[in-house]
Amino acid sequence: MSTFVEMFSSPLMQRALIAAVVVGLAAPVMGTYLVQRRLSLLGDGIGHVALTGVAAGWLVGNAMSLTPHDALAIPGAVVAAVIGALAIDVVRARGRTSGDVALALLFYGGIAGGVLIIGLAGGTTANLMGYLFGSIATVSTSDLVQIVILGALVLGVGIGLRPALFAVSHDEEFARSLGLPVRLLNMMIAIVAALTVTVAMRVVGLLLVSAIMILPVAISQQVATSFRATMRLAMGVGVLVCVSGLVITYFRALSPGAVIVCLAIAVYAGVAAVRPLLVNRSRARGAQAAFDPHPDHPDDVLVAGMTEPGTAGGSTATRGTTARE
Repeated sequence: MSTFVEMFSSPLMQRALIAAVVVGLAAPVMGTYLVQRRLSLLGDGIGHVALTGVAAGWLVGNAMSLTPHDALAIPGAVVAAVIGALAIDVVRARGRTSGDVALALLFYGGIAGGVLIIGLAGGTTANLMGYLFGSIATVSTSDLVQIVILGALVLGVGIGLRPALFAVSHDEEFARSLGLPVRLLNMMIAIVAALTVTVAMRVVGLLLVSAIMILPVAISQQVATSFRATMRLAMGVGVLVCVSGLVITYFRALSPGAVIVCLAIAVYAGVAAVRPLLVNRSRARGAQAAFDPHPDHPDDVLVAGMTEPGTAGGSTATRGTTARE
C-alpha cells in the first residue's frame, strides 16, 4: 500500500498519469472516426511526418539557444502533422495517387526527413528515440500543459461535432445531401487526427500512436451496438490500458508505449475469445424463451408466431411477450 502512496505522491508520476488519462480519452475518440472511414493507418502516416516536425522544432530550438533544445518539439510536431494530414486528405480527394500510396509517401518521407533534420541540428538518432517509442517519464510541466490543451481540443471537436462527423465518415454523399460542409468536415477530421498524434506521442511514441487510437475502438466494436456506445466504451478502454501500462512500468523497467499496446492487444484477444460464447448463450436463452412447452394451455403466455387455438377465422393472435425498449 505504501508503494502506491509513494507512486501517486511522486510529481513525475502525477504528470505521467494525467498525460496517460488525457491520451486514453482523446486518442480513441478520433480513432472511432478513422475506423469508420477505413483509414486506420492514417495515424501511422501522420506519426511519421510528425517526426520531421520534432526534428525541425529541435533545430529551431538549438538555433535560438533554448533550454532544453527540444522545447519546440511538440509545436513543431503539431505543425508538421497538420500539414501532412491535410496533404494526404487533398491527395485522397483530388489527386490521382491512391490513399495507400499517399500513406507510403508519408511513411518514408517522414522518417527520412526527421533523421536528416536532426543531423543538421547537431543531434543524433538517439535524440529521436523518446519520441519514436514514448518517454512519458520525461514529460515536463510545459509538455503536460500542451498535452492537456490539445487533448481538450480533440475531445471538444470529436464529441461536440459527433453527429456531423459521423455523417461524413459514414457516407459522404448522404452528408452532402443534408447540406453539411463535407469538405470542411473532412479537413477537420484530418487536423484533429494530427493533433491526436501529437498528444499521444509522449505516452506511446510516434511509431505506436496509431495503436492506441485504433485498438480500443476495435475492442469496443466487439460488444457495442452503436457508434456512440463504441466511442464511449473505447474511451474507457483507452484510459484503462494507458493507466495500467503506466503503473506496470513503475514497478518494472519497461517501455510504457510497448506495455500499453500489448495490454490493448491482450484485451482485444480476450474479448474476441469470450464474445462467441456470450453470443451463443444469448441465442440459446432467446430460443428457450420463444419455446412454449404447453401450446394448448389457455393460461399460458402467448409466444410470437404461434396461433391461439380456437381463434375464429384463423386469426393471427400470437403467443409471447414483446420486447420493450
